[in-house]
Order: sequence, then structure tokens, then C-alpha cells
Amino acid sequence: MYYDHTATRLLDRVAGHREAAFWGLQLLGWSAYFVAQFVAALFYPEMLGPHKLEGYRNVLLIAATSGFALSSTLRYLFRRIRDRGMELVLPVTLVAIYGAALVWRLFINSAIATFLDENYAAHGLGQFFAGALISTYLLLSWSALYFGIYFYESVHRERLATARAEGLAREAQLKMLRYQLNPHFLFNTLNAISTLVLDHDNHTANLAVTRLSGFLRHSLDQDPMKRVTLRQELDVLGLYLGIEQLRFGSRLEITQEISEEAGRCLVPSLLLQPLVENSLKYAVAARESGGRIQISARIVNGELSIAVADDGPGLPGGKIPTGNRGVGLRNTNDRLAVLYGPKVELTGRNLASGCIIEIRLPAETQA
Repeated sequence: MYYDHTATRLLDRVAGHREAAFWGLQLLGWSAYFVAQFVAALFYPEMLGPHKLEGYRNVLLIAATSGFALSSTLRYLFRRIRDRGMELVLPVTLVAIYGAALVWRLFINSAIATFLDENYAAHGLGQFFAGALISTYLLLSWSALYFGIYFYESVHRERLATARAEGLAREAQLKMLRYQLNPHFLFNTLNAISTLVLDHDNHTANLAVTRLSGFLRHSLDQDPMKRVTLRQELDVLGLYLGIEQLRFGSRLEITQEISEEAGRCLVPSLLLQPLVENSLKYAVAARESGGRIQISARIVNGELSIAVADDGPGLPGGKIPTGNRGVGLRNTNDRLAVLYGPKVELTGRNLASGCIIEIRLPAETQA
């Protein structure tokens, strides 16, 4: 779990300091612009003369302040378009940069006319647009640096997220083994098989052994980072439910409503077992009469919606538990959040009888 905790801390640190880092770099960069321009003027006194140095300082102050403001405005535009395709990002960025450069040049020219040369504005549009080209170059450099830092940070975040996803996936696999490969589980399963053998129900006993073998093999061999089709995930879940059916018999009722389109969608392996295990523990095993579990999946507005419902006592307070009871659900939620980010949602709510846990994630199929 080292990768999980380390990656989580780094992601939180990056998220917490990103805003402060931007404004710090902004202030540092435009202050450096002001200092560099002013120092350069000191080395060429013949261009301004001592009597104009104070006016030039005021011009640079206005240029740096307005450049700071305009580049900050560009940032808010770039944040809205930076994750879209280059066919949109590139032209919008260039147009925005040139527009900002023209506005910036108006501030600079007004400052020059006020503090250095009152006739400067009369030099014509040619000088205005020539100066705008220099401003465009500076803002273009600023934008290239902005996108460079953003894409570098995106790659870094992706690497951290991948490391965290691997940690959470392996944790999910270990928790599944911990829940299923415990003495109680094996005792009940083997006891049921022994009873079938004593009753000379060899066919059912052989079926139980086959299911147990298949489930154990999958638990040990399956790569938790691998994505499988929902239909394959349900086949493996069937091995687990088949074993549990031996324990509960007629007390356990399982129904499935899986659309054909949903069955072809890709999901993280070992996704459904914690949800079903939660229903078995609280809606079936805890009641003498047993219970009913319904698994459904369908495509809704381009998303894969998977739901596990039961007729048990429901969720405490009508929401997913945050204590020890919700370990499997919380782990599933964390794993999905890392794998899909804001594109996934895990919710729980109570029904008239029982509760329903629903997962919504992008509907993706194999290429």
C-alpha cells in the first residue's frame, strides 16, 4: 500500500498548492519583466536620458501590471479549452493572444504618451501594430510556458493516479481474498460439499467443487488492473454466487437484468463482488427468511449504469456507510474515482424495501 498512500499525498499536495504556485509564478515572472527592462535602460542612458528614466519606470510599471492582468485573464480562457482537441485549442489560443496583445499595446502606448512622449499616439497605426507584434511574442511565450507546465503536470498526475489505481486495485483483490478465503467461508463451502457427497448427490457436489475451483483460480490469477466485459465479470460473479447458493439454498434469490449492449461494455475486474457481498451479509445472511438480490445493467445517455439492489434493512441514514460496514463500498468508490476521475459516480439510496447501490461509468467497449 506504499504506492497508494504516497500517490494520494502527492496528489493532494499538488492540488492544494497549484493555485498558490500559479499566482506566485505570475508575480515573479512579471516582476522579472519589469526589472529586466528597467536594468536594460540603465545600460543605455543615451536612449532615454536621466530626465526620462522616471517616466520610463512608470511606463514599465503599467506594462507589467496590465500584462499581469491580461495573462491572468488568458489563463481562465485556457482552462476552459485546454482539454479539448488541438483543432479548437490552437486557433482560439492564437486569436486570444493577439487580441490580448492589442489591448496590452493600448495600455503601453497610453503610458508612453503620458509619461515620455505626448505626441507618441500620433505616430500612426503602423507603429501601433508593429508594437503589438512584440506584445504578441511575449504573450505567446507566456502561453507556451503555461501549456507546457500544464501538460507536464498532467503527465505527472496521470503517473501518480496510475500508481494509486494499482495500489487500490491490489488492495481490492486482497480484500476479496480476505473476505472469501477465510475459515468460515471455506468451512461452510466444504461442509455443504460434504453433505452433498453423503447424500450421494455427486453431480451437485462436483458442480460445487468446480465452482469453488474456478472462483479460487480467478481470484489468484486475475490481474486487478485488467478490464473485462461486464458479461465476463458476471460469469465470474456467478461462480461466487453459485457457492453462496449452497449455503443459503432457497433463502437466496438472485435475478439479473442485463441488456445486451451493457454486457459488452468494459468494467474493472473484481468490481461487483464487494457490492454483492455487502447485500449477502446484511440482506440475506442476517435474516432467517433470507432475501433477494437483483443485478441490473443498462446504457443511459452514453453511460453504463450498473445497479445492485436488495430487499434488506436498507442503508443507515439512506446513504453509503462511512464506518466499518462500508469498507467494500468505500474501496470500490475510491478505485473507480482513480480509474475514471469525475466521469464515474457511485451512489446508494434506500427503496421502499431494501436499498440500491448504483455505479455510473463511461460506456466503453473493446476496440
